[in-house]
Amino acid sequence: MGILEVKGVNKRFGGLQALGDVNLSVAENSVHAIIGPNGAGKSTLLNCLVGKLIPDTGSVMFEGQSVLGRSPHEINQMGISRVFQTPEIFTDLSVLENMMIPCFAKRDGAFRMHAIESVAAEKEIIDKAMHMLDDVNMADKKDMHAGAMSRGDKRRLEIAMCLAQEPRLLLLDEPTAGMARADTNNTIDLLKRIKDERDITIAIIEHDMHVVFSLAERITVLAQGSPLVEDTPENIKGHPKVREAYLGETAVAA
Repeated sequence: MGILEVKGVNKRFGGLQALGDVNLSVAENSVHAIIGPNGAGKSTLLNCLVGKLIPDTGSVMFEGQSVLGRSPHEINQMGISRVFQTPEIFTDLSVLENMMIPCFAKRDGAFRMHAIESVAAEKEIIDKAMHMLDDVNMADKKDMHAGAMSRGDKRRLEIAMCLAQEPRLLLLDEPTAGMARADTNNTIDLLKRIKDERDITIAIIEHDMHVVFSLAERITVLAQGSPLVEDTPENIKGHPKVREAYLGETAVAA
């Protein structure tokens, strides 16, 4: 049994079948990619995993506990963090101030901000925030206005903010969308290092096949809301159904 188990999930929006009998098992400490063309149901599935949507039927279990009906805060407390398509950072704050927020929330045991009770407590939070920034090679940017950074650096900061919450499952929704190739490669290297150094499982939705084949150990292909095939990257590249439905020669060559 995987750390994340999706069984028989269906979701309709009026007459549209967004997800049809989706089954998915994500192995612990693995990188599992979910791919498919636009409209395949990837984002709908991800929203079911983080509590934004409740399936019409089926179950979503994380470490043996259902995530259905739980608030995003409760799911985060269970050990699931999500990186959105558009980086979710506070653009009017500095990089360090952004990083302090999840460090304070983790220490305080609640996802809210109020006055830090002492100088010693503030130093503890700053030290942890700086440690997290150093871990993603951003300590030298601590005083930078977060809104002025490149998309790649914003993404790196958002990933660090998620890691400060010490998740066991990190969900990434198109993490390299809109990036230059250099930033994409830096993000790939960062995620590889996170996987190697931390006790963490990564599930990723991504259109860039260079990213998928660089990171994933297992790939699920969705087509029209239903799983088409699940296999290793090497087998996915050569799978005739995948070629026909999605990848095509150009993507496979990547």
